[in-house]
Amino acid sequence: MLFQRPAPTENETRSRILKSAMRLFAKKGFDGTTTKELAEDAGVAEGTLFRHFANKKAILIEVATQGWIDLLTDLLTEFSEMGSYKAVAEVMKHRMMHMRENVDLLRVCFIEVQFHEDLRDRIQQEVIEKMTDVAEAFFQTAMDQGIYRQMDPRLVARVFLGMFTIASFSQNTIADPDASPEDLKAMAEGLADIFLNGVLAPTARA
Repeated sequence: MLFQRPAPTENETRSRILKSAMRLFAKKGFDGTTTKELAEDAGVAEGTLFRHFANKKAILIEVATQGWIDLLTDLLTEFSEMGSYKAVAEVMKHRMMHMRENVDLLRVCFIEVQFHEDLRDRIQQEVIEKMTDVAEAFFQTAMDQGIYRQMDPRLVARVFLGMFTIASFSQNTIADPDASPEDLKAMAEGLADIFLNGVLAPTARA
C-alpha cells in the first residue's frame, strides 16, 4: 500500500516561495526574476504566488524584512547572553559568521534597497531602528556602570552595528568563500579592538 505525502500547509508553501525568492533575487536580481521562474523554483503554480502575496514587490519586501527581523532576534540573544561588556569581539564574530550564512539576504538587501524606496523605508522603520534601540540600551547600561565612557549611546550603537555589518559584507568575509574561521576571528578581534580602544596610540592620546 502506498502512502501519499500530505499536502504542504499554507505556511510551508509560503516559506518555500520566500526561500526561492531570496535565492533568485540574489542571483538574478528582482527585475531579472520573473514570477514564472519563481513559481517553478518554488514548485508551485504561478497563481499560488498571488494567493499568498499581492505582487512580486510584496514578496521582495517580505523576504528582506523577515530576514532582517531574524538577524535582529539573533542580536538580541547575543546581547542577553553576553558575559561581559568587554566581550564585543565574541558578539562581532558570531554576528559576522551568521551574516555569512545569510549571504543571499544581504545581497538582496544591499542591492535592491537602492532601487526600491518602499523597501528602504520599511527596513529602516521595522528593523534598523529596532536594532539600534537594542544596541543603544546595551551601551547606555555599560556607560551607567562606568565600563564605557559617557558618550551619545545611540551614536555608539550605530557605529557598532555599522562596523560589523560592513565588515561582514567585505572582501574578507562573505565575498570570500575561502575565508577561514580563524580569518573571521582575527577580523572580529581587530574590529573590537578599534571599537573599544580607538586608533590613537596611547602616547598620542594626551
